[in-house]
Amino acid sequence: MLSLSQGEILISYTRHLVENHVKATSLPIKPSDAFFHEHRGVFVTLHRYPDLSLRGCIGIPEPVMTLGIALKEAAISATQDPRFPELNEEELSTIIIEVTVLTPPQPLKVGHPKEYLEKIKIGTHGLIIRNGRKSGLLLPQVPVEQQWDIEEYLAQICYKAWLPPDAWLDSETKLSIFTGQIFTETKPYGPVKEKSFA
Repeated sequence: MLSLSQGEILISYTRHLVENHVKATSLPIKPSDAFFHEHRGVFVTLHRYPDLSLRGCIGIPEPVMTLGIALKEAAISATQDPRFPELNEEELSTIIIEVTVLTPPQPLKVGHPKEYLEKIKIGTHGLIIRNGRKSGLLLPQVPVEQQWDIEEYLAQICYKAWLPPDAWLDSETKLSIFTGQIFTETKPYGPVKEKSFA
């Protein structure tokens, strides 16, 4: 677990990555803190302020690289999320930065898919779905923010992977869960808080 002060460092560094990329200036020097050298999955989410609508969200779900490298990849990619126009300099003062540091995904083993309803905890578990070449991911904060119950959460992760909403009942569909520690600016350039849904 990261402390709030470490979360503040994460957010500050991510803000610099986003701004330096958008302004086409040199990238900041990665902080020397030890946790930046741990292999962790991470997502960077950009929200418009004050309505908190989504402006971009990209990440590296698996711990395949150090947190520092993954954060750089995710931050720059979030400014170019294909669902939105590329982030421009005028928007930098109107967005808030959110960083979610992930635990390694763990496959959910069940005797029958209906058991997913008991094993997945809203507000705790993010989901990864795979069926053949199709896959999708939703962060643990999403079903809380969207006020989904478990069945809607499962339907939405299917949609994310371009699968039918009941594809989670298919024996060929595999689900993995992960948790995330979420740090966010409370307003553009504002104080940092850790989000909790407990």
